[in-house]
Amino acid sequence: MGRLDGKVAVITGAGSGIGRSAAFLFAREGAHVVCADVSGREKLTAEKIGDAAIAIHADVTSAADVENMVTITVDRFGQLDVLFNNAGITGPLVPLDQTTDEYFDAVMTVNVKGVYLGMKAAIPVMLAAGGGSIINTASASGLVGWKGYALYAASKGAVVQLTKSAALDYATKGIRINAICPGMTWTGQANAPDDSPPPDGSRPPQPMGRWGIPDELAAAALFLASDDASFVTGVAMPVDGGYVAR
Repeated sequence: MGRLDGKVAVITGAGSGIGRSAAFLFAREGAHVVCADVSGREKLTAEKIGDAAIAIHADVTSAADVENMVTITVDRFGQLDVLFNNAGITGPLVPLDQTTDEYFDAVMTVNVKGVYLGMKAAIPVMLAAGGGSIINTASASGLVGWKGYALYAASKGAVVQLTKSAALDYATKGIRINAICPGMTWTGQANAPDDSPPPDGSRPPQPMGRWGIPDELAAAALFLASDDASFVTGVAMPVDGGYVAR
């Protein structure tokens, strides 16, 4: 038996990286998976999974798209048990004075508003069903300072606080809301597949001395999605090779 047998999971950012790995893993664990993305690659992820998955083109910054994503999920599968708000953007690694107003607007809209809209759309469905699990992708940089990433870190810090505060709102309602906080994770590079190896000799500043890989982050999301985490809510879980422990 799989840990998500009989459950329906929506994963945003499912076209690549952590979201793609989570879609494959959740399906292997028995879930029907809704692969949502704005890139078009969500179709490839769903096709690789097969009959247990569908693809939805969705922009997480659009309330209409997000509400449509939830509506299609319930219409197709009759329920929504797990929402993995994973879609997000990074940005340039530069000091604060070298960032732009346009980047501020983009990173806050995708990383913060996208999570807010996902939770707002999914929670009424989960309340009506008696519960569910929401996992948000934050970042280790949302827990500690990260030189050169002030705006990105601020957006992920907001995700951490959205997660913790919303978890308290629904703690007695059967809805668990948690976050994973990745450290530096290798998700491939431009024009390379997600599973391309990190460059030889590349060692990010994490105590384990290596990159994380999407499958490791997907495994953490699976735990939080599953009944194994039935007494876990309001947690921002570092999955970062020890980065925030220093």
